[in-house]
Amino acid sequence: MTFPNIDPIIFSLGPLHVRWYGLMYVLGFTASYFLVLKQIRDFSYEDLAPRFENLNLVLIVSVVLGGRLGYVLFYNLSYYLQHPLEIPATWTGGMSFHGACIGCLIGGYLYTRKHGLNFWKCADLYVVTMPIGFGLGRMGNFINGELFGRTTAVPWAMVFPGGGPLPRHPSQLYEMLLEGVLLFILLWSQKSRPWKGQNGWPHGSMLALFLMGYGTVRIFAELFREPDRHIGFLFHFLTMGQLLSSLMIAGGGTLWIILAKR
Repeated sequence: MTFPNIDPIIFSLGPLHVRWYGLMYVLGFTASYFLVLKQIRDFSYEDLAPRFENLNLVLIVSVVLGGRLGYVLFYNLSYYLQHPLEIPATWTGGMSFHGACIGCLIGGYLYTRKHGLNFWKCADLYVVTMPIGFGLGRMGNFINGELFGRTTAVPWAMVFPGGGPLPRHPSQLYEMLLEGVLLFILLWSQKSRPWKGQNGWPHGSMLALFLMGYGTVRIFAELFREPDRHIGFLFHFLTMGQLLSSLMIAGGGTLWIILAKR
């Protein structure tokens, strides 16, 4: 198949460029905003209502900072030590989901603790909406022609501009379906379980399910994705994404067991 070669810039206003990649983040944050607001009303979580706007802003900032710093630390530290002025250049791409996840958890925990909110309840409300942003982000990766897959002979393989002459898996689309569509269906279908009182799951369970679910689909998707050239395989068979996702699964499983014993 032919790579569509979409211009990553939607339009420009002088030196200001509006890019598809940035638009995907905006759409993801917007979808999360309205879906969390819907849950607050559906589950009558009145404690969060007056703090919702501020918490939402804190989480957005935490996601962007964590995602960028995670990419710098996990994937390209040596380069950014030599080019520190490029660290804030998020519009060029280079965001780490695992860093964004850590940043979001830290920012959310600090805010909820400061304002006397239940961290576990807030986490359950937000994590079920996050796959929408993941799916849109992967579409942005596809439009940018980055994070493409390994070489293959499947009929839907594509030749990416930065991937050499050989056809490759459009792994960004695989991740969009797995991390975005599939994970959203799984989490959203179970979102009410922690709100059923003694007959439901303990609060925090959706966060644990999210960590395990994302880690699992990411490890599978990485089987088709080309490892970062400057990193390659760890231990000759493992990618950085798979290593970090394995830690997510372990953390989610541990959290699930702890919550179940309460």
